[in-house]
Amino acid sequence: MAIDPAAPASARTFPDPYGIETPAGAEGWEEMYSYHNLFLEARREEDSQKTWFRNSLHFPEVSYPFDHAVIDGSFTGTGVTNTRVFALPPALGLDVRVINGYTYMSALPAPDEQTQARRAEEFARRAGHYFQNWDSLYAEWETRVTDAIKSVYEIEVPELSEFEPVERVLEDRGPTQGNLLLSGYHRLLEAGDQIWTLHSEFLNLGYAAYLQFLTLCKEHFPEIDDQTVSRMVSGIDVLLFRPDDELRALARRAEELGVSEAVMASSSEDQLRSNLVDEAGKTWLAALDQAKDPWFNFSYGSGMYHSHRSWVDDLSMPLQAIGDYIGQLRAGHDLTRPLERLQVERDKITANYRELLDADDLSGFDEALGLARTVFPYVENHNFYVEHWFLTGFWNKVREFSAKFVEWGFWDDVEDLFYLRRAEVEEAVYDLQMAWGAGGTPQGGFHWPAIIARRREIYKALDAWSPPPALGPVPGEVNEPLTIMLWGITPETVDRWLDAQDGGSGSNVLTGFAGSPGVAEGRARVVMRPDELDTVQDGEILVAPVTSPSWTTVFGRIRGAVSDIGGIMCHAAIVSREYELPAVVGVGFGTSNITTGQLIRVDGNAGTVTLLDDPSAPEDQEVVEAAR
Repeated sequence: MAIDPAAPASARTFPDPYGIETPAGAEGWEEMYSYHNLFLEARREEDSQKTWFRNSLHFPEVSYPFDHAVIDGSFTGTGVTNTRVFALPPALGLDVRVINGYTYMSALPAPDEQTQARRAEEFARRAGHYFQNWDSLYAEWETRVTDAIKSVYEIEVPELSEFEPVERVLEDRGPTQGNLLLSGYHRLLEAGDQIWTLHSEFLNLGYAAYLQFLTLCKEHFPEIDDQTVSRMVSGIDVLLFRPDDELRALARRAEELGVSEAVMASSSEDQLRSNLVDEAGKTWLAALDQAKDPWFNFSYGSGMYHSHRSWVDDLSMPLQAIGDYIGQLRAGHDLTRPLERLQVERDKITANYRELLDADDLSGFDEALGLARTVFPYVENHNFYVEHWFLTGFWNKVREFSAKFVEWGFWDDVEDLFYLRRAEVEEAVYDLQMAWGAGGTPQGGFHWPAIIARRREIYKALDAWSPPPALGPVPGEVNEPLTIMLWGITPETVDRWLDAQDGGSGSNVLTGFAGSPGVAEGRARVVMRPDELDTVQDGEILVAPVTSPSWTTVFGRIRGAVSDIGGIMCHAAIVSREYELPAVVGVGFGTSNITTGQLIRVDGNAGTVTLLDDPSAPEDQEVVEAAR
């Protein structure tokens, strides 16, 4: 995103970040976040002149104090990769701030032309090495990231027993359990910090290669739309679809073994294991256990919040999905994802455009397309490794530390720790170290419960607040490609936000990005949080602030998808295309303009959502899905 100082000033503006009021009941919310996350009064002159966009694509909810360790890490990883590691010529990182618990970002100004030229030389050398050796480097990256995941699981929380093991006294003479408590916590924070460098190592290069192909297509075919370009690199299997594939395979296996009824009658893992006690049941459970590691380390949400538990923690969603797939099998449906069909369509579209090029341009087009297809899987694969598999282990390891504090009376519930900042948890570690070492009682139980209780109240008040999509002056232009492709922020998006801020247009047509082709009509199901997904019914259209890749388990039930945020390359758009599901992303205010039960039409070709009836009195109407 870039602000053109020469552009005429807009008469309209977004709220000044320094003028945002604190919601009633949330007074003192600032103490939940570190100083570097806040709008500091000393920087008012500088920060109030910037445009700040809310990052609702990755962080749609109020962040818990401890969870900001992950949010900080994610922005740090992106920034250092752009700025210091690969030296992307036009792009630096992002400034990040929190207002009333919600995360906002502002792009740092692009370097001057001379600096960009110098950075371009560095980028060519560094990125060129990766592009030329992509497959081998990516294979090596997979080893490093799986090692990082294992390292989190291997961190031990010491027992803090009555006496140190006698072996330490007679043989090892190493650190005590108190020392290991602190070093283990530090190791956990270090792992959570370093994973984001791994996360971004290939990601921005993948986007850069795709942008190169997109730019080349726009040069040769000025009328081509972004969706057509994206379909030329679709039909490529990625890891994010593997968990859903495992559920489909388990549904088939249940039918083969004759245990489907017992599986469908189970809503929890305990119930499932008590229902499957014969040999066929044990065989199916063995297949389930094999699938769980690692594919059920799949968050119900984005993975960026500790409250978004994973399938491995709670089997209710995957069990419901397996039951849905069993029903589809019995109805004669083919559960195979349409990969071959997408590849045929992809190759047909590509061939049509190749025919329009002369021989001199063809080789460059093929080279750019080949690179885009080579790197594209990583744009999604990193998400499974980091946001889902790694963070499942990370959050659960934090819970292991919290359980130790519960044991020593610091707080009552393992989940209470997440109301503390990571630096405050370190203070609690020192408290516990000292008390355990001396044989006394920690101070924590007299200090933290009241703070946690107050922060719980603050969180609820912040959660009920409606944050604006942007803060500060209206940008003169928005031209940074990733801002457009990933977040879906364009001049038109900004205008829609301003219209809504001024009272709305009153139109029954919402406009966004054509995320995935096709047209569908159906009753809307508005889902604001992952724990509401079990309300989705067959034939409905999912409407959400943002969708997670793990929501593909409900894609077999819905006719289409609508998201408030996102561009042509967001996860919702990519996943919808691979499942041949019509989708419109980046509509801005779909969740506030559409009501559950309302009849809507999703046009994934035009990027529009039409409200077809009065949501207050929906009637039964026949809904049809238009042919693609």
